[in-house]
Amino acid sequence: MLRLFHTHKVRKTQSLEGEWQFQPINGDTAVPYEGEYQYVMPVPGCWEMHPRFSTYQGKGVFRKTMVIEKQTSLRFNFQGVSHTADVYFNGEKIAHHYNAYTPFTAIVKDVPQGKHELVVEVDNSFSEASALHVPNDYYTYGGIIRPVSVEYVPELFIERIAFTPSRPSGDWQADITVYVRNIGMEPKTVTLQGQLANEAFTTAGEQVEAGQVKAITVSRTFTDINAWSNTDPHLYLLDVQLYAEGYADPLDDLTERVGFRTVTTLNNRIQVNGEDVVLKGFNRHEDHPIVGASFPYQLMVHDIELMLEAGANAVRTSHYPNDERFLDLCDERGIFVWEENHARGLSLEQMQNPNFERQCEDCNREMVESHFNHPSIIIWAILNECASDTPEGRVMYRKQLEQIRSMDRSRPLSFASHHREKELCFDLADIVSFNLYPLWYGDEDPGELSDQARKWADELGGLGKPMIMSEFGGDGYYGLRDPNRVKGTEERQADIIERNLDAYTKRPFISGMFIWQFCDCRVTEGTGWLLTRAGTQNSKGIVDRYRRPKLAYETVKQYFRQGEGK
Repeated sequence: MLRLFHTHKVRKTQSLEGEWQFQPINGDTAVPYEGEYQYVMPVPGCWEMHPRFSTYQGKGVFRKTMVIEKQTSLRFNFQGVSHTADVYFNGEKIAHHYNAYTPFTAIVKDVPQGKHELVVEVDNSFSEASALHVPNDYYTYGGIIRPVSVEYVPELFIERIAFTPSRPSGDWQADITVYVRNIGMEPKTVTLQGQLANEAFTTAGEQVEAGQVKAITVSRTFTDINAWSNTDPHLYLLDVQLYAEGYADPLDDLTERVGFRTVTTLNNRIQVNGEDVVLKGFNRHEDHPIVGASFPYQLMVHDIELMLEAGANAVRTSHYPNDERFLDLCDERGIFVWEENHARGLSLEQMQNPNFERQCEDCNREMVESHFNHPSIIIWAILNECASDTPEGRVMYRKQLEQIRSMDRSRPLSFASHHREKELCFDLADIVSFNLYPLWYGDEDPGELSDQARKWADELGGLGKPMIMSEFGGDGYYGLRDPNRVKGTEERQADIIERNLDAYTKRPFISGMFIWQFCDCRVTEGTGWLLTRAGTQNSKGIVDRYRRPKLAYETVKQYFRQGEGK
């Protein structure tokens, strides 16, 4: 299941979930691996869930045999492979991809009827080739961690759709851009027929050159629209069918799910559909002791329900793009999403890795293009706690923010900073965001520190911009109770959360607060500061890894649900 709704009526699709053969290999093994496969692994899944590979870092090969009923071209969809994938079809390499948390596709043309072999070589090791996956405050799992499918595509097909709503006056308007791909050898003339919110539209003939992608944009006004909001998350299905000259029936189709809403940042505040909102939520890692980073639908729903029960209206996808099914749930439940690219806590030296800029650029593009239509996403963000306090880092921040802004001007941009008065990049973003941990890493008063943060922001290029407290909290080891309320106990964690929330909810200049974090998570085993993570866990969750609430959960509930029922 790639999405929570049907995306095709014409195009045939097939899930490749299930058991795949698996074999760990060393760096000298010839690829694609043709030897004996000793193990079976579930896909999607993380190999750490297998008792023999619970701490394995390195390379592994997955193999799947598939039967094609008739000659066709195939489009493989990989929603996430951690972290580097090389894909082979019948021994021929068809794709290379880096980054565990963004999707990619691979096309094989004119595949004959019969039995075929798909092989995916996966690497989750750390090296200079991987600038973004490094020993960190979360774990880099190995495997095909998100769903996989194959589509039977004609020479002409719809690659993706981008929906951009706006409301310059009374009625809603939308730009609908359909990207049509031609994998054939000849140019073709195509037309589109679409349906959205009881409105039909048709395009004139457009020529798509051989081997190219053509962007076809339709701009329409829509009346009698129910806007999407967190209190009324109204969604519409956008159906588009592709017709080619000489064919009476549609060759292909694609259905997206969209919402009409606007996001602005005026007068130091964040607005959705013109109304000020205050984001109250959590930083959430995709991590669970039973499934690792490979979440089934049921566990996603469980996380959503726990957050909603606590009174949250927002979630930050720390520190990488999330599984699209989770974003579908946020669309359905009315949860605002801050989604960010994949880079956490990198020093300037790490950012100067020769692969860094290219890998970030790829991640940004894949994140925005694949998740563009989710109305729940109201903020794009980059580079959590990286070297934004250096001139060299500022150049990289500017480049990445400009890249995302060139792809999507309908959402504000931000990044989470911990550099305080040394920050150099607040002028580049639309929202200023601070990661501060008063009462945990120091004895500062949360209210006084947030007042100081507002002054820093105003002096460093953030004057007039909304401000978010993007991280705050403290460790609380589940079950560790002590009347002395020493650090690490559930009592002390609840005290820290309460004092922070009390300060932030009283300050109208704070437009959002994201507790670090929703759930405890596994971290990389290592030396240095990683030794401070007892049991290789970050234990700042308000629920533990198994989602058992700590005392802080009820504290959060009291503040996030203030005013309900009045």
